[in-house]
Amino acid sequence: MVRSQRTLKRTGATSTKSRYYLSNAPPTQYSPQQWLHLIRGHWGVVEIRNHRRRDVLMGEDRSCSRNAHLLANLAILRSALLPLLTDQVPEQSYPVFRENLRSRPSRCLAIITAL
Repeated sequence: MVRSQRTLKRTGATSTKSRYYLSNAPPTQYSPQQWLHLIRGHWGVVEIRNHRRRDVLMGEDRSCSRNAHLLANLAILRSALLPLLTDQVPEQSYPVFRENLRSRPSRCLAIITAL
């Protein structure tokens, strides 16, 4: 469990939040600082590896929908497409790759059906 506390500058209100994590390592294997480092490192990788790529390639953060089911389903589809696109990304940046795909819809279909 990681317990964090935050204070809002504007109001001075303080809140505490507890988050729970699962691991197959015994609790005594790491010190509290090491556990915190492992947890932060894991979520940093998740953010960089998944969320940032979904946003850069697919514009995920520009979605205007407030429908939770729609957003969750689109996130699942985007996550499923990431490995397919990552294998296809040549020596160019994601935005350039996205523009190349946008101008060639047949290439998009070929990537999706290449399973």
